[in-house]
Formats: sequence, structure tokens, C-alpha cells
Amino acid sequence: MAAIIEVRQLTKTFRQSPGRDRFLQLPWRKKRSYANGAAKVDLSADETHPGTTKVALYPVDFQVEAGETIAFIGPNGAGKSTTIKMLTGILHPTGGDARVLGLRPWEKRVELSYHIGTVFGQKSQLWYHLPPRDTFDLMGSIYDIPKDEYRRRRDELVERFDLGPLLNTPVRKLSLGERMRCEIAVSFLHRPRILFLDEPTIGLDVVVKQTIRNLIRDLNRQEGVTVFLTSHDATDVESLCRRVLVINQGRLLFDGPTSQLLTRFLHYKEMHLQLQTPGFELAREGIEVQQLDNVRFKLVVDVLRVEIDKLLADILHRYAVKDVSVMEPAMEDIIRAIYLEQTPRATQAPTALREERVL
Repeated sequence: MAAIIEVRQLTKTFRQSPGRDRFLQLPWRKKRSYANGAAKVDLSADETHPGTTKVALYPVDFQVEAGETIAFIGPNGAGKSTTIKMLTGILHPTGGDARVLGLRPWEKRVELSYHIGTVFGQKSQLWYHLPPRDTFDLMGSIYDIPKDEYRRRRDELVERFDLGPLLNTPVRKLSLGERMRCEIAVSFLHRPRILFLDEPTIGLDVVVKQTIRNLIRDLNRQEGVTVFLTSHDATDVESLCRRVLVINQGRLLFDGPTSQLLTRFLHYKEMHLQLQTPGFELAREGIEVQQLDNVRFKLVVDVLRVEIDKLLADILHRYAVKDVSVMEPAMEDIIRAIYLEQTPRATQAPTALREERVL
């Protein structure tokens, strides 16, 4: 297959200038030139406007083929959103080149927008005080979809995403999960060839997350849409994506199959148990048991050797369980492990864990 996203030595640097004239010293003050359409900018400090520069993205190279499902992961501030904004034409690069569907995004932003969809988990495209139906109508007009075709496509997405009861409810009255279903459905209205998803499951509960994942997976299979996903949720990566790009501090650290990442860096999870009565014994290869008190236990599980669902079913059958949760390594631990080439384990700090409550 031919690559529909091509990134070559793409970089982005921001100027951070002090003083009251800061806004006069931002990117439009740079000496910008283009060679064959690729951006080339002098990044040296302007002596007449001293300040500092921040490199958000060092030279990055990768390609994405049609129909692929790609995870683009890393900690906060790694350069993920900056890269997506350049690939969708929102930001101009400082250097390098990129083609999306054969177009330079920053030169052909309007033309490209007819062929891509975007969903930002923390920035809604729905009109807050209006019902989703109005946003569907607006997007149908923006993308110049013929009325008959628009109605067929809207009705198809409403049925697939189960949006019927929500269409006439103001967005402000929808739950976060309902809103995200509407967001993703609207992004598919014009049949995009590429869907950029920036943290689409952030803040959602476990059940709604799984619903969103299933919908994205089905649309990838049925319509062949290419999915470019950023997420801090390792389960999003594991369940949706066949390939992973890992970025940290603006540098690409890993580009390979998800299975390879899982084997090397994601195969330990923690299970936290709280029993109704004292007493718990479990001796099994691939499981390390730590007793926290009389009724609370922590199990570190190698998921390559032990299936979590079967282990949980066995424990629930043998013991009266008051509460149980499964936690994955934090993204920061995964990044650290890639640097150190060692397997990360989830820590005890609840803020550093991705938790899935099952009871």
C-alpha cells in the first residue's frame, strides 16, 4: 500500500520572548523561506529581539499506510498534539516536510479538511447550547454534502452510534460519554479517509471507553478509515492499534508493532483486592502477591503468563471480594522502560496508574 501520511525531518520550535513586546516577536518575525514547498526557518535567536526558543519536536520521520491503526503515545508535553496540529494544517512546521493524502497540510488546509476528521477529547466541535442535530446540519453544509446523501449518512451514523434519544437534547445536558459518541459520529459525517483522535476516551468510565473503542474499530474495518490515535490509556493502544509510535521530549523513541511493545514493556499489571473477611492464599507462576493488611492484597501479574479475566474469575469464585481494581503501568513508566530497556511495573501511587474498576 502507498503511504497516505509521510513525515520527513519534521520539526517545530517555539520562540519564548520576554517583555511587553513579546507578541511582536512571535513566529511571524522569523525569517521563513521555502524550498520546494518544505519549510526552512532560521532558528537562531534574533539579536534585536532576544529571547529563548523551545523545541517542541526534533526531526521526526515516519509513514502511515492506508487503513492502518496507529497509536502515537507519550507523556504530557512530548510533542503529540503539536505533531497532529501540523499534520492537520493548524500549525506551520519550523523545518522538514510532511504530506497527508499527497498534500502539504499547512498549504492545503481547506482542501485537506474534506478528507480528514478530527476529535479532540478536551475540545468539543459540538455547539454547547444546541442539540447534536444542529451540529450535524451545520457540518453537512460546511462539507457541501448533498441533502439526500447527508440525510442517509446522518441516519446511518445515528443508528450505528445509538444517538436517536440524544439528537434533540442540548449538548450541555449530555453526559461526557454521550457527548463523545456524538463527537466521533460527527467527525465521520463526510466519510474521512483519516481520523485523528487526540485523547478520545479521557475522563470516561470503563464501560463507555469500551463502547467508544468498539465503534472506532468497526468503522476502521468497515470503511477502511485510517486511525491516528493519541492516548494515555494503554488499553486504548492495546485494543485499537496494530502499530505504536512512542515520543518523548520531542524525540521519536519507538516505532513498531503493538505486540512488540506489549511483550517488552506492557506485560505487567497490578490487581488490588479488598476481601470481606481475612485470609487469602495464591501461589501461581507469574503472580507476585503482596499483603497490605488483613483484607487488602496487591497482585503483580505477568499477563503473558496469566490471563487476567480467568484469574479474576477464579478469585471471585473462591473468596468473598468487597472491591477489586486492575491497574496498568503509567505512560511515564513505559517511556522510562523504553529508555532503560527494562519492564515497567505499576507503582503504588494512585495518580500514576491507569485504573479500571470492575466491581
